[in-house]
Amino acid sequence: MKGKTLVISGGTKGIGKQCVYKFAQNGINVAFTYHSNKQFAIDICKDIEETYKVKCKCYAFNILEPQTYKELFLLIDEDFDSVDFFISNAMIYGRAVVGGYGRFMKLKPRGLNNIYTATVNAFVCGAQQAAKRMQKQGTGGSIVSLSSTGNLVYIENYAGHGTNKAAVETMVKYAATELGQFGIRVNAVSGGPIDTDALKAFTNYEEVKAKTAELSALNRIGQPSDLANTCYFLCTSQASWLTSQTILVDGGTTFR
Repeated sequence: MKGKTLVISGGTKGIGKQCVYKFAQNGINVAFTYHSNKQFAIDICKDIEETYKVKCKCYAFNILEPQTYKELFLLIDEDFDSVDFFISNAMIYGRAVVGGYGRFMKLKPRGLNNIYTATVNAFVCGAQQAAKRMQKQGTGGSIVSLSSTGNLVYIENYAGHGTNKAAVETMVKYAATELGQFGIRVNAVSGGPIDTDALKAFTNYEEVKAKTAELSALNRIGQPSDLANTCYFLCTSQASWLTSQTILVDGGTTFR
């Protein structure tokens, strides 16, 4: 794994930040995107490089303009020798999902379209650029999309997100089937409710947190590191025959 390169969208907080540190501490160079907090992203890069002695670069990127992944990867090409792993992690919440976050009868096209763009279109555009490089390198690679169990169990106000998570998991299967011939594996990691800023944006955050701990066989809500560890595993040779799968990391909540 040492000397290889991870590209991940959304690396400044939550699951993305945990992935950045998990891969870096195992000797992997990291290229990650940020949306608005440039200085915070730069500080993460400085900490990564000083602590783990790997290369780390950050790039401004708007997940609602996934077509610009092409330009982003050209910048990454200038800074790194290869692209070995790609994780589609960045998501949207807050004002961008107005009309997409709510009960069924309140859903509106604009919010739903934004969620689809940031979830499915972003995965497709990012994975295409990563796969082109993996194919050219001839060494294979691993692509991972983050998902959630909101497409398996009912979560209040989550219809917009849940249906798009189902869509991206299906897209993962198609990508895996067509890219396998190049040694490129594609999987999804589906988390039960994870204690992140995105979850805190839920109007019923405290209720969801308490209910998750109640439903979990492990009596706690999930942490970003729980998903980061699984993303890392899927990129190692220990997962060399795992592709086209959605790995549930839910503390047993979907069974209750």
